[in-house]
Amino acid sequence: MSVASESRIELIAKGFELPWSMEFLDETTLLVSERAGAIKVLSLKDKGQTSLRNVWPVAFGGQGGLLDLAIHPDYPEEPWIYASYSKAHSNGTSTALARFQLTDGAITQHEELFVSNAISSGGRHFGSRIAFDDQGYLFLTSGDRGERDWAQDLSNHAGTVIRLHADGRVPADNPFVDQAGAQAEIWSYGHRNAQGIVFDQDRGILWIIEHGPRGGDEINRVERAKNYGWPVISYGKEYWGPIAVGEGTHKQGMEQPIKYYDPSIAPSSLMLHKGDLYAGALKLRHLNYVALDGVGHVVSEERLFESLNERIRDVVEGPDNSVYFLTDQGNLYRF
Repeated sequence: MSVASESRIELIAKGFELPWSMEFLDETTLLVSERAGAIKVLSLKDKGQTSLRNVWPVAFGGQGGLLDLAIHPDYPEEPWIYASYSKAHSNGTSTALARFQLTDGAITQHEELFVSNAISSGGRHFGSRIAFDDQGYLFLTSGDRGERDWAQDLSNHAGTVIRLHADGRVPADNPFVDQAGAQAEIWSYGHRNAQGIVFDQDRGILWIIEHGPRGGDEINRVERAKNYGWPVISYGKEYWGPIAVGEGTHKQGMEQPIKYYDPSIAPSSLMLHKGDLYAGALKLRHLNYVALDGVGHVVSEERLFESLNERIRDVVEGPDNSVYFLTDQGNLYRF
């Protein structure tokens, strides 16, 4: 292994229940979301865990629940913490975004900023990863909710990346603000279920990683108003047989991924570390490392920590420049 030795891996904490995301508040304090609706506070000093009080209700079920966490880029001067989650409606659930502050171990100043109109009774494909760019804009991935054709329909938020101001307002220069029938929050579309997003400050690139069907997971370079093709083009196959999804792998006016995976690794989360990309793999149970050149082309791929045999759900770079990753088995590791 050239990137990280398995002997260097360290178990930091365990016992989380259905964890989905983590964020550092400071050098020794970590927030961890649990899908059933809890946010745990982990002290790296003594490994103690407590739960935040006053968490709002979320729609826990299927792939939904309390999902991603993100810290305002100017935290703590701007003391906002952001969370994505599945929200209940009378006819199903959808992806939603809120922000809040912390006061003495309790959630305060809670504000719901965005609710997707892609409401479905199916409990899958919420997307829900959050990232900020270098101008302070907030990006949120929204899955296709298992309704494939919605990802090509700009009248709803399914299968998109949305772009907001940090307070939830829609930026005036979003690409579809003035298009009749389109949702003003949309930045890009034609995505299936992106569960990883990160902004690359050095290269000025917004990266996402998204689930394909049976094969066809993709890393995409997300740009304004672009169509990423799902379900018209894909490198994946149908679940019910060896039949290609859609019309093929290429079509004019639709973007190509910088990398695709076949068979699927089932990617969850995306992180930049020393200029390269890391993603958790759920199905193939490893940490996926993708080396990039100076302009963002893929140089190589490596699969790390396969011997752990755990579903890696989230990966972040810590304040100490170590890599931390969280698994569905409830464990937090560092290397």
